[in-house]
Formats: sequence, structure tokens, C-alpha cells
Amino acid sequence: MLFDQDHRGGSAAKRRKYAVYEIVYTIIDFSAALCFIIGSVFFFDESLKTAGTWLFLIGSILFAAKPTLRLVRDLRLAAMGDDADLAQRFKD
Repeated sequence: MLFDQDHRGGSAAKRRKYAVYEIVYTIIDFSAALCFIIGSVFFFDESLKTAGTWLFLIGSILFAAKPTLRLVRDLRLAAMGDDADLAQRFKD
């Protein structure tokens, strides 16, 4: 079902796909945070400010990728089954 956070009752394929998306989500989160930390340190040195600015931009793009990844995950999981529940949710 769309946006259903409890995937314990789903098929093995559905649980595996959910787990992969969660791992990728966490990697994106850590990467974005790392970009912001390194970018902040770079701002202490005048010669590294341009690189720091680029790291801030990359970190922001990574943070924007997180909700996109969640939406793609939920749509793909919904496509794997629970079509009737999905249709009923949009009907209500």
C-alpha cells in the first residue's frame, strides 16, 4: 500500500526492495551531511571557499533527492501489489 511503513507482512521481494531503498536513503543522508561538514570547514580557508560552496550545493541536491527516492520507492512497492488497497485509498 502506498506510504505504508510496515512492510513486515509483504513478500520477500517487497521487503528486500524496501530494505535496499532504505540503505540508499541512509547513504544519501550521510553523503549530504558530509558535504555540509566539509564545506563548512572549507569556509575557514579563503582559497577553499569556492570548493566549499560547491559542496554546499551538492549537499543540498542530495537532501532534495531524499523525498524523491521515498516517493519512487513507495510507488514501486505499490506497483508490486496491493492495487485494490491503493485504489481504495485514493477513492476515499
